[in-house]
Amino acid sequence: MDRLQAMTVFVKVVEVGSFSGAARLLNVGQPSVSKVIAQLEAHLGTALLLRSTHGLTPTDAGQRYYERAARIIEDAREADSLARGSGKELSGRLRIAIPTTFGRIHLVPQLGQFTARYPELELDVQMDDRRVDLISEGIDMAVRIGRPEDTAVIGRRLARGRRSVMASPAYLEKFSAPSAPADLENHHMVLYAQGRQLRAVFTRNNDSQEVSLRSGLRLSAAEGIRAAVLSGQGMTIAADWMFAPELAAGHVQRCLPDWSLEAVELWLLFPAGRMVSAKVRAMADFVTEIVDGLQKADP
Repeated sequence: MDRLQAMTVFVKVVEVGSFSGAARLLNVGQPSVSKVIAQLEAHLGTALLLRSTHGLTPTDAGQRYYERAARIIEDAREADSLARGSGKELSGRLRIAIPTTFGRIHLVPQLGQFTARYPELELDVQMDDRRVDLISEGIDMAVRIGRPEDTAVIGRRLARGRRSVMASPAYLEKFSAPSAPADLENHHMVLYAQGRQLRAVFTRNNDSQEVSLRSGLRLSAAEGIRAAVLSGQGMTIAADWMFAPELAAGHVQRCLPDWSLEAVELWLLFPAGRMVSAKVRAMADFVTEIVDGLQKADP
């Protein structure tokens, strides 16, 4: 049994949901497809597909095998492209994970440039604020806010970004702007629900002040925090990139600009123990270009 061929047949069966459909796409007879799948299941000693009147669906083992097999096939296709010496021939699927707000504001609007460079590459972009498990979810590369602690990933720091106290002009018209960090204790703060830290440390020259934050509203996603701040419901402490368009337009203002907070770090993450492929390197370079541009255009 040709293992790579068997994987190719299995992946195609899962993707189209039938032996006959896979046979048509592979330009072979249906009995050939059925035979290959039977041989593969016998070789692995487990059922990969559930057969019913509604079609074919992978078993749990089949789903895991599909995800790895699809990746192997893509890597083989990429190896062929590299051997031909043309990076423009990058193809297959590239699965990346990015934080929702950072992706919506800064990455997604520019992805058309990337797909124009590599038209044969299929992008699967997962936008989520949670810490995605790269291995179990089949992610090739992730952009993450904060230093990684997971030993199952390797990382490269993209940038360190400024954090500021942010508020809308409407909020500041109702409540006087803070003149010192201690004033924040009397303001309505909009904070992350998953964060337990209700204190912030401000520094200026040799002076350091730690203040308590009174949270009138806690939200689980950056999009919610943005909406609450922009509608004048409170102040927040956030990375400047999170409100970059509004800072530039004057729809949000920095408070306590003479004081500094601990910077936020932006990282590129890759699954550990896996060679970084050419398509992942291409995307990593593209994201780096965008972040470098943000650093230069900091409002």
